Order: sequence, then C-alpha cells, then structure tokens
Amino acid sequence: MNLPPWAQSAGLLVISNVFMTFAWYAHLKNMAARPWIIAALVSWGIALFEYLVQVPANRIGYTAMSLGQLKVMQEVITLAVFVPFALFYMKQPLKLDFLWAALCLVAAAYFMFRK
Repeated sequence: MNLPPWAQSAGLLVISNVFMTFAWYAHLKNMAARPWIIAALVSWGIALFEYLVQVPANRIGYTAMSLGQLKVMQEVITLAVFVPFALFYMKQPLKLDFLWAALCLVAAAYFMFRK
C-alpha cells in the first residue's frame, strides 16, 4: 500500500502523539507519589519513542505540506488524541471547552489548507 505523504505523516503523528501525551501527563496519575525526578526520567524514556516517530513523520509531511500546514495538522491530531486520553484515561469531565478548542483548530486547518 502506497499512502500519500500527508497520510503517512498523519498516521505517524497519531502514534507520536499517543506517546507524547502519556509522557507529558500520565505521570500525574501513575506516579503522583514518586519524586518529580523519577517521573521526569520515565517521561523522557517514553518521549524517546515519541521522537523516533515524530521526526520521520515531520520529514515525510514536509515533502508535501508547508511548515504551517504541518504544524496545524499536528495540533489537530494533538487535540484528537488528548481529548480521549483526558476523558477515558485521566477520568476528566467532558467540557464544552474541548468543542470550542476543536472549532478553533478546524478554522485554523481551513485557513492553512485552502488554496
């Protein structure tokens, strides 16, 4: 299967964002009683995998998209990964603010990808 560069990039960025989200926030739930330095070291270990996927994702995406388009796609993916993480893993309540943020990102994507 030969996916276009934007689809390859998006798929890799989804994987990257899952790792990033866990590296940044899972320690708040799983390691709250541990010293911050331990949480930071564990997070860095998780973030290594994130970078091993994110760097190729951005390189592939940059062959077909502008830097601004790549960044906006990244932010849309970040929110799409973060909201389920916050709701289901961190047990945070659903807030209307998630919708407003998503609408702002839809508008950003529109302006970055319009011809």
